[in-house]
Amino acid sequence: MQKVTTHLWFNEKAEEAARFYVSLFKDSKILHVARYGETMSNVAGRPPGSVMTVVFQLAGQQFMALNGGPHFKLSEAVSLLVRCETQAELDEFWNKLSHGGEEGPCGWLKDRYGLSWQIVPAIMDEIMQDKDVKRSEKVMEVILQMKKLDIATIKRAYEQR
Repeated sequence: MQKVTTHLWFNEKAEEAARFYVSLFKDSKILHVARYGETMSNVAGRPPGSVMTVVFQLAGQQFMALNGGPHFKLSEAVSLLVRCETQAELDEFWNKLSHGGEEGPCGWLKDRYGLSWQIVPAIMDEIMQDKDVKRSEKVMEVILQMKKLDIATIKRAYEQR
């Protein structure tokens, strides 16, 4: 069992969101669905038998989603970062996750369930750790003008001396 698991609070669409997410990533599946019983449904204000939590795996990493009600909302303070090897992969994740959601700047988006994602090229780790700060700054200037990131444009900016 994974020692640390990301726990996501949804109003009432935890299972729907989890099924959507596992459909996007390889090595992903629903692991367990727990339902509200009589006692907990009264406390949570949910009908008995409705979904309480969904444990699921994305690309081998475990998550838990809770139908906890409207008390708390997901925010950009926490996001899931997806590293993409190719532009086609980046485009696919961007298009599927942003559909019905909201595109943000610099490779960030919010999906239809309110969860924030960063869809970035895998090369970003190398670029951002470059000892030549001016190269990284050039890349950031280009990225700040984008919503969905374009790998070729980022590479061109990075390769400029």
